[in-house]
Amino acid sequence: MRQNADACGHDLFDGEVINATGETLDKLLKDDLPVVIDFWAPWCGPCRNFAPIFEDVAQERSGKVRFVKVNTEAERELSSRFGIRSIPTIMIFKNGQVVDMLNGAVPKAPFDSWLNESL
Repeated sequence: MRQNADACGHDLFDGEVINATGETLDKLLKDDLPVVIDFWAPWCGPCRNFAPIFEDVAQERSGKVRFVKVNTEAERELSSRFGIRSIPTIMIFKNGQVVDMLNGAVPKAPFDSWLNESL
């Protein structure tokens, strides 16, 4: 494992979006940093349109917030556990607890504003 890597092998604070699974998500939610999760699916057009915005904001907030994606098709148990009924659904966690949720894809400026208010 790299010296500056987390348990998943990702560099800490690298601004990369992490693709989480049922096995890795609980570890990520225990992070000291707030965690923003994008629940999405490959067939979802709005999800695909929102992906570059999510990735841009992850880069901009590198080191301050951890950004995670959960593929609802591959991780149905996680979708059920968090009550995901529509996608994309974005959830913010602090100390392992949900603090806010956003349903649907939004442009970058409103997404940034929502994060600022919720974080």
